Amino acid sequence: MAVVLWLLPRVAINIPLWGLIIMMIALGVYNYINYRLNKKALVKKPMISPDIGSRGRTTTLISPKGYVRVNGELWQALSSSTIDAGEEIAIVGREGMTLLISPIEKDNHTRKADAFSG
Repeated sequence: MAVVLWLLPRVAINIPLWGLIIMMIALGVYNYINYRLNKKALVKKPMISPDIGSRGRTTTLISPKGYVRVNGELWQALSSSTIDAGEEIAIVGREGMTLLISPIEKDNHTRKADAFSG
């Protein structure tokens, strides 16, 4: 704050002290709120990669690419079949940062035959 008080008047910018105090308080409040909203991401343990066989749900239509949520994390996914949003899936492989998935049948919770599992 002292730098602002010394340097700004040299370039013909005069901000009153009360204005600087309000700006500093606003910045502090902004940082506090931002920290509280994002604290969950800071303390969350990183997930290296979901294991093959892990289950999740599609968040978008998979045709053949889309996004799935596995263990609370959003991943890009690829499937040989079309899968609607909100469907339960199983991970059958991985190509880089893209998960290879297959849908899970609702009646007996077994994986359908998938081209990736070959």
